[in-house]
Amino acid sequence: LASTRLIAADIKAMVAFYEMVTGLKAEWLAPVFAEIVTPGATLAIGAAETVALWEAGSAEPAANRTACLEFQVDDVDAEYARLKDAVALVHGPKTMPWGNRTFQFRDPEGTAVSLYMPATDAARQRFSGR
Repeated sequence: LASTRLIAADIKAMVAFYEMVTGLKAEWLAPVFAEIVTPGATLAIGAAETVALWEAGSAEPAANRTACLEFQVDDVDAEYARLKDAVALVHGPKTMPWGNRTFQFRDPEGTAVSLYMPATDAARQRFSGR
């Protein structure tokens, strides 16, 4: 997977939000399209009017309830302390049955976002080759 694209009703607010979460600066490729390039993949954010460039009505801002964007971090607890008062939390830090420590929140248009780190030996081994 190289890139995930979000369609935003308020592209400026969404880009600013993800710049805050990732600590990375977005590259604006057009007034209606920006990318945040992370070490693992690119997060692209397009304004609602870009949908018509594909097919009108084929995507809709603020309508996602199935996907969760996940960012691997070095220290989940430090990131939680940094962001807990700045984001709409879904849950605080906890270790999942598959070994990742994570917390989850929502972006300004409702998409679920998780920051995680491998916390168990098995999880760390799973991610060591990536």
